[in-house]
Amino acid sequence: MKNISIIVAIGQDFEIGKDNQLLWHISDDLKRFKRITSNHMVIMGRNTYLSLPKRPLPNRINVVITDNKEEKFEDCVTVYSIEEAIDAAHATDENFIIGGAMVYKQFMAHANKLYLTRVHQNFDADAFFPKINFGEWDLIEQEDYQAGDKCKYPFSYMTYTRKS
Repeated sequence: MKNISIIVAIGQDFEIGKDNQLLWHISDDLKRFKRITSNHMVIMGRNTYLSLPKRPLPNRINVVITDNKEEKFEDCVTVYSIEEAIDAAHATDENFIIGGAMVYKQFMAHANKLYLTRVHQNFDADAFFPKINFGEWDLIEQEDYQAGDKCKYPFSYMTYTRKS
């Protein structure tokens, strides 16, 4: 089985985005995302790829999933199904699923680690992370942060591994 991890920032009710944009800006979370995913493969859907301010993400192998066989993304590995993305994933290295909602949903059964940033607030959203059955996961790390100068919402970094 490939080493597949999901990294995501979610609101209180699993909100992840609206109009193909993030719902909040937490500078430290973006730095954490970069630190965790650098020098690894990141797998995403085409809309997530197109929403990135800088494409492709530097210092990472970018895999973009699209169902349009005519589409190719420059300096990326373009695949046309979840199965092709899994085939393209590194055999031993950690591979990161970075969105969007449909891609997260399809990869949940394949993931063995979750890196969650849980923003403790409700947001108006049109994209949601799939509900997590926390009974299938062990919380191995948690850091809590209060609302303040750097972020107007309290949030937590939570890392889970799938129970064996």
